[in-house]
Amino acid sequence: MLTSFLPGFALSLTLIMAIGAQNAFVLRQGLRREHVLPVVLVCAASDAVLIMSGVAGFGALAEAAPWFGPLMRYGGAVFLLWYGWRNAVSAWQGGEALEAEGQSTRSLRKAILTLLALTWLNPHVYLDTLVLLGSISAQYPDRLSFGLGAVLASFVFFFSLGYGARLLAPLFAKPRSWQVLDAVIAVTMWAIAIKLLAM
Repeated sequence: MLTSFLPGFALSLTLIMAIGAQNAFVLRQGLRREHVLPVVLVCAASDAVLIMSGVAGFGALAEAAPWFGPLMRYGGAVFLLWYGWRNAVSAWQGGEALEAEGQSTRSLRKAILTLLALTWLNPHVYLDTLVLLGSISAQYPDRLSFGLGAVLASFVFFFSLGYGARLLAPLFAKPRSWQVLDAVIAVTMWAIAIKLLAM
């Protein structure tokens, strides 16, 4: 179980950690201590639905079509190499910094609607969950454990981000912190891609 659960957890965590509109929104809500619990629950629950749909759908397809697994493995590796390259470029260029101020107080309804739009209207969320995690799960002996690991990573990340934001406020006001995070994500993505290609 752990041989599938831990890779699912690790891959999901590195995908979620990438800087994006959704994470910036959650971080800002956490920094301002506004509607943190509903915000993190919406993020994690959305991820859970998408991840498990990807694991179930791509796992069944991989069993029905033997050629599909290798195709997705190499496709996933290419995607991870590109994703890592994008983060490496961002780490090299720098310039990212989080500004929590300058936004008006939101009602709970407005915060949730904004978050749902950032989550479900973002094409990358489908690539990361349905396509990438779903296809990679087929390479592991226990796809359910892989999916559960990925879901747990989502809950851990969003709760940590939402409730730990105030501790990170001084750190992520500095562009250098984002550069380090992007560099770590890039190296992790490349390592996973190499492992996929070596399977």
